[in-house]
Amino acid sequence: MPNGERESRWELAKTICRAAGQQTLRWFRQDDLAVDVKADRSPVTEADRTAEQFLRERIADHFPNDGVLGEEFGEQIGGSDFRWILDPIDGTRSFIRGVPLFGTMVGVEAGGEPLIGVLYFPGLDESIWAMRGAGAWHALGEGQPRRARVSSRMQLVESVIVTSDTASFAKRGSAPAWQALESQCGFTRTWGDAYGYLLVATGRVEAMIDPILSVWDAAAVMPIVVEAGGTFSDWNGHPRIDSGDACGSNGNIHREILFLLSRQSDS
Repeated sequence: MPNGERESRWELAKTICRAAGQQTLRWFRQDDLAVDVKADRSPVTEADRTAEQFLRERIADHFPNDGVLGEEFGEQIGGSDFRWILDPIDGTRSFIRGVPLFGTMVGVEAGGEPLIGVLYFPGLDESIWAMRGAGAWHALGEGQPRRARVSSRMQLVESVIVTSDTASFAKRGSAPAWQALESQCGFTRTWGDAYGYLLVATGRVEAMIDPILSVWDAAAVMPIVVEAGGTFSDWNGHPRIDSGDACGSNGNIHREILFLLSRQSDS
């Protein structure tokens, strides 16, 4: 694959992810925000739909033959080797309640393999992006990007583990898994969503665990965690984004986490 094709999509992904995220601030912390409930009982707002439509339009302007899969408007099959995977607002529940730990996610696959990931958190004005073989990069506002790297902690007992919602473990019959992790790690926190993976990639926590997630929740974060020196896999240890669960870690404690997940899960 010519490097120019990769680079041009990486540059566009960074630009449109930030622009789409900034658009969502028009609705953030607004008292009159209308919230709809989708068939899967997850919330959606006009901000979600508007941001995804913007992303799709910009992609079509530059790469009309690329495929696109988005959380709000489904899949558009393309004729090229590339597919864009979009989550306009990851952490919509946080967004609705005025909590700034929500983000816009843009991923790009090449030949069915995750290639590019970009996350932008407009409420914090914080970004992280990566392309396979080009490293992961973190920026605050318009500041100079710095290389993102996972932590070097070696043991679970000294590690911080994050997740989005502990109730999701119970939904898949894995509540004992979370209890085991809590008892054996340093400490745990929630409010994870996509921001949890940024925390892993920048070395501020050691692992982010999702018991339930969709492909648009995982596509952008896998390249970021891996290029930051970490490990991203499903709960069976396979480096996949479509298994319905995930663990992103600094790599050093990954095997221990997966062991606990497998031993403590009823699914």
